[in-house]
Amino acid sequence: MPTPAPLIRGFEVVIGLETHAQLSTASKIFSGASTAFGAAPNTQACAVDLALPGTLPVMNRGAVERAIRLGLAVGAKVALTSIFARKNYFYPDLPKGYQISQYETPVVQGGHVDFVLDGQARSVRLTRAHLEEDAGKSLHEDFAGQTGIDLNRAGTPLLEIVSEPDMRSSAEAVEYAKALHALVVWLGICDGNMQEGSFRCDANVSVRKPGAPYGTRREIKNLNSFRFLQQAVDFEVQWQIDRIEDGLAIEQATVLFNPDTGETRAMRSKEDAHDYRYFPDPDLPPLVIAPEWVERVRATMPELPAAMAARFQQQDGLPADDAHLMTQSLPFARYYEAVRDACRQPKLAANWLMGEVSKRLNSAALDITAVPVPAPVLAALIGRVADGTVSHNGARQVFDALWAGQSEDQGQDVDALIDAKGLKQMNDSSALQAIVDEVIAANPKSVEEYRAGKDKAFNALVGQVMKASKGKANPGQASELLKRALS
Repeated sequence: MPTPAPLIRGFEVVIGLETHAQLSTASKIFSGASTAFGAAPNTQACAVDLALPGTLPVMNRGAVERAIRLGLAVGAKVALTSIFARKNYFYPDLPKGYQISQYETPVVQGGHVDFVLDGQARSVRLTRAHLEEDAGKSLHEDFAGQTGIDLNRAGTPLLEIVSEPDMRSSAEAVEYAKALHALVVWLGICDGNMQEGSFRCDANVSVRKPGAPYGTRREIKNLNSFRFLQQAVDFEVQWQIDRIEDGLAIEQATVLFNPDTGETRAMRSKEDAHDYRYFPDPDLPPLVIAPEWVERVRATMPELPAAMAARFQQQDGLPADDAHLMTQSLPFARYYEAVRDACRQPKLAANWLMGEVSKRLNSAALDITAVPVPAPVLAALIGRVADGTVSHNGARQVFDALWAGQSEDQGQDVDALIDAKGLKQMNDSSALQAIVDEVIAANPKSVEEYRAGKDKAFNALVGQVMKASKGKANPGQASELLKRALS
């Protein structure tokens, strides 16, 4: 349900999102043509995609199964019978003159997407998710005074996920979109590549005085980044409020966002459903899904992020924030589990993934699937920290070498790297006691200050022990020996 949010200049913001997720099938929704990205224009458009006379669409079973997976994940009703319709409009990149979509009876009905915003649990209701084909693409840049048409995308399978108008701020819209993005990637139904257009949002935005009926909405099309989504909604909200305060009406329209100027501009008046003249597609029978198929899909569903995060909290003792970060993607969660199982140190494993691993992945713009340190190797390093063989600082130096893959014979060997770099901590109590005694004898002023109650003096003494041992002393052991000697 809508969540209370601060008013903007006395107005309440109302936002609903229509999200197009390109399904991860190898072929198109009604033909066998490839969906691979980046091919030369018009090399992946077959006779069906081009709407040549005599061709007929054939439903892609993999696309239907991916829709079922989403429906189960969001707690929706999976319609056992759904209908394909023709959505009629005329654009140069729509070869048939209509788009095959679903209208009155979509395959996924209802459901919700849950997420956290500012530490508070939120939930956005879904109206529906329906299967449809993508259109082609108009190319303006390379043709002086002309437009080229690339039909490679024509017929690409899409799942359009439509939310209720439950969001009340651009920040909430972004967090919903991020949660939905993470979910479709987690389920393996979409690769989530926003730069390639695999996941893009249309934002329906209106404003109203609190308690008033919904205002007239304007639809911002094809937002392919979360940053653009927030910027576009924020600009549109201010534009609509300015216009209302000037005594002008808001006209229903489709608008585009210009990331260079940060502004939205009207592209055309917004159509209503009747303008598209929907009618059932005579070339496609109703889509009938057997209950047994739904149950087979259910049996193959991965553990969902919220359930996995709850398990990490309960079984591993992770704080809620840590558990949420461990489930940011399924590969990330699997890597954490592999490290945790090998080292049996859940909190240390989570700390390393949130710290050193994430820092280097972000710096190199890499995904966790490209991490160069195998989970068993990181687990071995964590184990050496836990047993006192190497300090945290020394372990970071070893991790640097592991990340860089230094030398074939020791690049993935934690113990060899610790020895080669001279990072093994001094754990010999007698040798360390001798250093402690020397430090106490050489620093009578610090000893006196510590005994007078100055904690900083103790830290200074620990620092002297570390210096005398050339950084090899175990800090915890050194502190304990110092306390005993000074008691």
